[in-house]
Amino acid sequence: MNFFLWNTFIVKPMKLLAVFVHEMCHAIACWLTCGRVKEINIEMNEGGVTKYVGGNRCCIIPAGYLGGAFWGGLFVACSGDRFSSTVVAFIFVFGMLVSLCYAPNGTMIWVTVLFIIITTAVALVEWLYFTPLLPFVTLYFGVFIGSFSVYDIYDDLITRTVEGSDAHACHKLIPCCLPRCVGIQFAVIALVFQVLGVYGALVVMASTKNSLT
Repeated sequence: MNFFLWNTFIVKPMKLLAVFVHEMCHAIACWLTCGRVKEINIEMNEGGVTKYVGGNRCCIIPAGYLGGAFWGGLFVACSGDRFSSTVVAFIFVFGMLVSLCYAPNGTMIWVTVLFIIITTAVALVEWLYFTPLLPFVTLYFGVFIGSFSVYDIYDDLITRTVEGSDAHACHKLIPCCLPRCVGIQFAVIALVFQVLGVYGALVVMASTKNSLT
């Protein structure tokens, strides 16, 4: 379905959500390497920027594309049962709430508020009225974010070299790594995350089934 609707307004919010995850992963890498995040913003043209000071740039720069692929795989893995999907949904909502503290622009605000409401509402329905629902929503989030990350790597880093892209920034840090080579490495790692996500979901589903029998 996403393939046919990719360039329509219907999936625009999901694309912006994937961009949010990309930028949030830059921020997380900055915090983990003792840097300070100043702003997290996303734009309607599906671009985004995370402004920060300090931290380890070798960790922060790749974190956007690879972090998006990682979280996509994690969402898929956690979609195996209602408890794990609830945990990852809680982490997701918490991350969006935190991001609102870092000078977000208008697009960032409406995207995060929209998905906070959707995710929270689905979780409440899951535990109070109807199950399974949240695992399917979590699965969809994971598949979309993961596939968007892989497509973004292919489109921005492999088929062309975009000045100012993460791969170009990696090339400036390590001149012997050409931008397209960096993109290929990112793509391989991103695909591995997607495969591991599917495997993790199957493991969780199998363990849940065994615990019920």
